[in-house]
Amino acid sequence: MTRTAEGGAVSRVKGMLRRVEHTYAEDGERPIRGYLVAMSAFAAYTTSWALLVRRRGRPLPDRPVPWDVALTAVATFRLSRLLSKASVTSPLRAPFTTFVGPQGPAELHEEARSDDRRATVGELVTCPFCVSVWVASSLTAGQLLWPRATRTAMGALTALAGADALQLTYGALVDRTTGD
Repeated sequence: MTRTAEGGAVSRVKGMLRRVEHTYAEDGERPIRGYLVAMSAFAAYTTSWALLVRRRGRPLPDRPVPWDVALTAVATFRLSRLLSKASVTSPLRAPFTTFVGPQGPAELHEEARSDDRRATVGELVTCPFCVSVWVASSLTAGQLLWPRATRTAMGALTALAGADALQLTYGALVDRTTGD
């Protein structure tokens, strides 16, 4: 393809993306291009893990072990909340977010910055559901590559989730019995 033809193709794709963004949301506020970049980054990330697993010759299980699925679910929940909401991890999110206020015990409410380049990343890093996709993929790959270390880390995250549940339950019981 010639340089002129490549430039024309790029212009057509950019024009198509602008039209899609406009017809998807009339005010153009949804960062469709940013989402496309995020999806591409996730595809590259998981492809890298898959290639590493394959290169190391690690066999894939015939089916998931139910205990591993449960452990991965709880560990994913806890690590996703830690990364996307915890006060202590706010420096990781700060370049892409703006502090709004506290939100629950030891958690923050932050909003994505409004400039185009940071908006998509800001949405991603403040959304525990979005972060959980990356975390679950990472933990799954970790189980295939370094099963003992990954299960140990997942066990610690699961224990932390259990401790959080107990702390919240205890606090609710104290409030209920003391009337506070």
